[in-house]
Amino acid sequence: MRNTVTCFFVCFAISTAAGTVIHYPPIASNINNLTFALNGFGSPGIFTTSKTPDSQYGVYNWCNMPHVRQREYIMPGKNYTLQYVEIIQRHHKRTPYASNTFFKEDVPWSCDGAGATFGSISPNGPGSSVSPVQWRGYIDQQNPWTTSVGPGFAGSSCQFPQITSQGLEDSITHGSDLRAVYASRLGLGPTFEPTKAIIRVTNNVITSQVASGLVAGLFPLSKSHDVAVLIQSSTIDSLEPTYSCNAASKLLSDYTTGSSGELWKDHLAQAAPLYSRLDNISGIATLDTAGWHSSLDHYYDNLSAKQCHGKTLPCNLNDTSECVTQKDANTVYRLGNWEYSYRFRDAPASAEYSSLRYGAWVLELKSHLQNNINGTSNVAHDGSVSALLGFLQIDQMVWPGMGSEIVFELYSSADQPNEHFIRVLWGGQPMKTSTPLGLLDMIPVTIFFDYIDSMIGTSKDLFTNCNQ
Repeated sequence: MRNTVTCFFVCFAISTAAGTVIHYPPIASNINNLTFALNGFGSPGIFTTSKTPDSQYGVYNWCNMPHVRQREYIMPGKNYTLQYVEIIQRHHKRTPYASNTFFKEDVPWSCDGAGATFGSISPNGPGSSVSPVQWRGYIDQQNPWTTSVGPGFAGSSCQFPQITSQGLEDSITHGSDLRAVYASRLGLGPTFEPTKAIIRVTNNVITSQVASGLVAGLFPLSKSHDVAVLIQSSTIDSLEPTYSCNAASKLLSDYTTGSSGELWKDHLAQAAPLYSRLDNISGIATLDTAGWHSSLDHYYDNLSAKQCHGKTLPCNLNDTSECVTQKDANTVYRLGNWEYSYRFRDAPASAEYSSLRYGAWVLELKSHLQNNINGTSNVAHDGSVSALLGFLQIDQMVWPGMGSEIVFELYSSADQPNEHFIRVLWGGQPMKTSTPLGLLDMIPVTIFFDYIDSMIGTSKDLFTNCNQ
């Protein structure tokens, strides 16, 4: 497969040192229909609560995405034996990022009792008697720069970003659901054992906050001093990812703001009336230099974080009758999902971009599958999950919401003792791709590896391609 181009429909191929990266377009839907994103109706899913009714579980819930849980989990045939599970998930719900809180609004955030904690976690080291220290954000009015932030920020006890108490509750539930499905099958006890499970986080503190909740649900008898998580250097982290890849950055820039970005620029131009209404309420300058107008990312983050936590949509402090409407918020959500679909799936160069941007983590995954260790959980970000979805070429791309999860299950088979099989779950169910692999349900792992090789090649190939 590595050097063979096979397309069942229109595709786009790019030759690299690794072979031929083939872009298989996603299916057409309201998600990647720009006309619908701009002028359609409703939101692309749930944006107001972490709770999804059982009868609707599996639908897109930005506040708390569907994940593996016992109620919906489909057990494979009895001839298959689970050997190894690796999970990558986005953190759960949080405050907005600081860069997305420049609305001139009075919407404070309380993180009392849910702040990040710091201190020695070793029961045997010299810091065993040190008390953990918890962050509680505040602003002193004597600080002359206090006026540079909105009054909501000034009245908050959170850092931005920070996982909220509701996000921690979702994290614990997520861990409990994973335990119900996998613990007995993988021989996991109630206490975290590094020889049987590995937890990995990025350098962003919010992933460690979520890991603390995940471990509490997955290993209910573990204490804080029992758990040490893996983390790579902030300069080369493959999970976030932060490693340097100029080729990937150039590709993305080219098909968004660059010479091949006509569609991207057109969607921003058509969104000008929406931007005008939002800017007038928020106080953001039309010609800002902070990225508010290069995508809907900032507005999406601000509005969705509020709605997920039951907060009202913001109003103009100078004219409280002028507020962001639910119609405008829904349009932001539709456009945000269109942007992610374009960036990671629809743009012809998106497959090449994802193979470069997330290739290092995928090569690590391949190694783990080959080594067949017992279990790994990675807590990361939307940029991590979206690049992986782009690499796997999911058939319908969305902006990965809070707690989004991709699960890789490795199985042996009594019927074929010389072969292993892989199942990849998205939203708790086998993932549908646009590639010839189709539904990722009990695919021979050798075929899956062939796909990885065709997209990335070796680690040397990846490094060379990133720096060419």
